[in-house]
Amino acid sequence: MKNYKLKINFLFVATLLLFSCNDEFLERLPLDRISNETFWSSENDLKVYNNHLYNMARNDINVPIMMGHHEGFDSNWCGIWYLDEFSDNIAPRETRHLNYQQLRAGKHIVPTSAQWYGWRGWDFVRAINIGLTNYGNAKITDAIKNKYIAEARFFRGWFYADKVSKFGDVQWIDKELTTESEELFGERTPREEVMTKVLEDLNFACTNLPANWGDGGAPGRMNRWAALLVKSRVCLFEGTWRKYHGGTNPTMWLTEAAAAAKELMDNGPYKLYTSTDLAHAYNAIHRMTNLAGNPEVLYWRKYETGVMVNHVMSYHTGYNGGATKNMVEDYLCSDGLPISLSPLYKGDAVYEDIFENRDPRLRQTIMHPADQRYYEYRTPTEPYTYPRVQGTVGGTTTSTGYHIIKVFDQATSNATYNVSTTPAITLRFAEALLNYAEAKAELGTITQADIDATINKLRDRVGMARLTTLTPPMDPRYANDGVSSLIVEIRRERRIELFMEGFRYDDLRRWKQGKKLEAPSYGMRWDAANKARFDAAGKVTIKTTDLNGITYLDVYKGTDWAVPVFDENKHYLWPIPLNSISQNTNLKQTKGW
Repeated sequence: MKNYKLKINFLFVATLLLFSCNDEFLERLPLDRISNETFWSSENDLKVYNNHLYNMARNDINVPIMMGHHEGFDSNWCGIWYLDEFSDNIAPRETRHLNYQQLRAGKHIVPTSAQWYGWRGWDFVRAINIGLTNYGNAKITDAIKNKYIAEARFFRGWFYADKVSKFGDVQWIDKELTTESEELFGERTPREEVMTKVLEDLNFACTNLPANWGDGGAPGRMNRWAALLVKSRVCLFEGTWRKYHGGTNPTMWLTEAAAAAKELMDNGPYKLYTSTDLAHAYNAIHRMTNLAGNPEVLYWRKYETGVMVNHVMSYHTGYNGGATKNMVEDYLCSDGLPISLSPLYKGDAVYEDIFENRDPRLRQTIMHPADQRYYEYRTPTEPYTYPRVQGTVGGTTTSTGYHIIKVFDQATSNATYNVSTTPAITLRFAEALLNYAEAKAELGTITQADIDATINKLRDRVGMARLTTLTPPMDPRYANDGVSSLIVEIRRERRIELFMEGFRYDDLRRWKQGKKLEAPSYGMRWDAANKARFDAAGKVTIKTTDLNGITYLDVYKGTDWAVPVFDENKHYLWPIPLNSISQNTNLKQTKGW
């Protein structure tokens, strides 16, 4: 069943939930409408109810787990592609993205009401718990019941893991509440207690979800393999959080992360998408308009004209800000060494030299001027010279000069304003490889065979030099991070492979590397030669800064976000909104806020 068909009648749901708490109505058992007592009887009833959970999870702001593109025109300001704007990967200047810029700069404050992706979506937990209270009433076998119980518990565990990652302690609720429930005014449950419950939910899901729902990857329902990938993600976050921030038994969590990823890698039906066209193999998967049957994609969000559409591609070209200098410089040279150590690095004096002798994924992520026609960046006949920077007239501009083409599809961009069917990849197999490699490295048990089965498979896809040692040279820019050179390279691989897929901000927080967010957001070299070549009319409005005698674009210079700060005492977690605290005086504010 395609997820856009997972909608159910909201009037029906409202009626069901309302009367589920009304004893008088239940006693009447009317024959002309659905009641709580008569509804939960068949497998189809359970399936229909869980369809509603998928529908609720489509609202990424309230339930930020199955991230895709926000529907319609609103996809211009939230969705999976923009989460990297919280981090040092992308530097937007678009006013609609002030929330990202504020948090990235550490200038956010305690909100009065629930923030995007934050302290909200609790109706989702209530809906899950109502289902879990009633699934057992169905007159079907336990094996069938457990599929839908597992589906609901999978969503609950994933949802709570996200809340814990942002707020630490959160109140754990695992039953249906009424307006009289004391839990409505309860305290926050300690983080480690909540995460024990989360792991129980995810383990139940991994055991009881079917390996295949028979939906043909349309996309349809989350299966066992998706649950294993999410489990590996959640356990990796929690294990590294406890290792670097403090907490009990990080080894157990890292071991669980590695085991879940390995089970998916060894026994699942998924694998990396590959192509003989190495120059575009990595880019290709992110520009496909139909991902059904793609061997790498475990779950994706489908859009269809007249049913559910988005605005994301029309918005993407001019407003996402562009990649940062910091991001571009993290790509290795083709010999497997960082630019600070490789004799192959040609520098950035000539824009095209940035791409020479580098990891091929750089040119498949950031547009090389010679590739404008291949990607039809805007139109095939456009006369403008790229890159183009904010302020220049005509064409598409960025704030940094580094145009992102990883997900760009020109035909969709130009032809489907506000009615796009651009899909979103929610879960892909590459993450499992990265989760496994990192968990094993953090445990200190990684082998060259593990590297070959993970990092080197990702590199082989694009023809990049393999990692052939467990003790690679230390990149000077990471020498003070307090981790081994191997962990540095695994973290780098994660940043490169998963760029613009929403991981970087959470990764920096769990590694306790938030201070990296204090680095200013620079763009391309903007010396006299590049100004003459790309901005002869002097129209660029982004200011500049000299670094060691070389001038670079300085995206936020002259704005409120010019000097980012990261307070180690509070910025690893988010504040709870004031209106929630005013409604429940037992709900204490996040430490530091």
